[in-house]
Amino acid sequence: MLSQRRILLIVGGGIAAYKALDLIRRLRERGAAVTPVMTQAAAEFVTPLSVAALAGEKVHSALFDLTAEAEMGHIQLSRVADLIVVAPATADLMAKMAQGRADDLASTLLLATDTRVLMAPAMNVRMWGHPATQRNLAQLRADGVLVAGPNDGDMACGEYGPGRMAEPLEIVAAIEAALADGPLRGRHVLVTSGPTHEPIDPVRYIANRSSGAQGSAIAGALAALGARVTFVTGPAAVPPPDGVAVVRVETARQMLQAVQTALPADAAVFAAAVADWRVANASDHKMKKDGSGHAPVLEFAENPDILATVAQMGSGRPRLVVGFAAETDDILAHATAKRARKRCDWIVANDVRPETGIMGGSENAVTLITGNGPEVWPRLSKEMVARRLADRIAQALQ
Repeated sequence: MLSQRRILLIVGGGIAAYKALDLIRRLRERGAAVTPVMTQAAAEFVTPLSVAALAGEKVHSALFDLTAEAEMGHIQLSRVADLIVVAPATADLMAKMAQGRADDLASTLLLATDTRVLMAPAMNVRMWGHPATQRNLAQLRADGVLVAGPNDGDMACGEYGPGRMAEPLEIVAAIEAALADGPLRGRHVLVTSGPTHEPIDPVRYIANRSSGAQGSAIAGALAALGARVTFVTGPAAVPPPDGVAVVRVETARQMLQAVQTALPADAAVFAAAVADWRVANASDHKMKKDGSGHAPVLEFAENPDILATVAQMGSGRPRLVVGFAAETDDILAHATAKRARKRCDWIVANDVRPETGIMGGSENAVTLITGNGPEVWPRLSKEMVARRLADRIAQALQ
């Protein structure tokens, strides 16, 4: 899949830079050409000689290389690659990317490019969790930067938690997904997934049993067909697939805002199990029992209808809008009515009664309802359902 592909690899200055050496080897095994760029700090962890030997190409590090700059080398480097990979993406590099700074070769390349960027963050757990880093991460995802990792694990500093750089083979998988050739190459598809959490107070919320497995599988299947996928997910139990731009939200209103920000798109698949209601009088402190035997009175307000909002857009409406209908009775009748009421193109209906094991399980049994009527699919793994749906979407967008 990576044969004849050119990867511009930017190596940031962190202890995880040693993994970049194995990443280069793995990419070249798969036929990719790797053009390495190292920050000044990266050279403190791995030598340019090691990187150049494995890549089989010169290491670029100086912004003001007189020979290269006579030919606007920093511009050309950023334009000839099929994908730019930043590994490790340190907290400093992420901040520069998010703020649009260009004070060294790496940050200038990232600002001067229109090529897709995939980053593999790596840093101390406290740096990863810092609000500034999380703000930068949200901005980069909104800008379309793809993210691989980070993983939980032991840190070089002795701490444990999120911030460990994804393993080289995980990054390779994300690169392959980002560069996948297929019928959806050049198409942008928006996918929502997971539940939403509507707060009652700071420690309690209203939600449902959605794991996010089906939405994650759909996003991965679309990416495998070459689509650029924006994956808007609530707090799901199943992690997002590699090779997609992830936007994390908590509530229905946040999900709607993220969806509107992600548009325009060629297709939109609304697989999220969005809470219909939110607590209008949510408390800003933990509610406590007072011994009276009376529970607090919760006042509910209706959440925005994300599917209907997008399906009924005028200008900017995706060519194909796909909704989901999780029902417990009269599945076909309710789902058909939902399609007409929301004005979406397709509805994927499924039976989520507890005895089916579908909600939160590994399998699904769906009926695809289109303008031509219902199409019953057999019970399949959620991955196979995702592939069939992705294939149908590709056919519809041809």
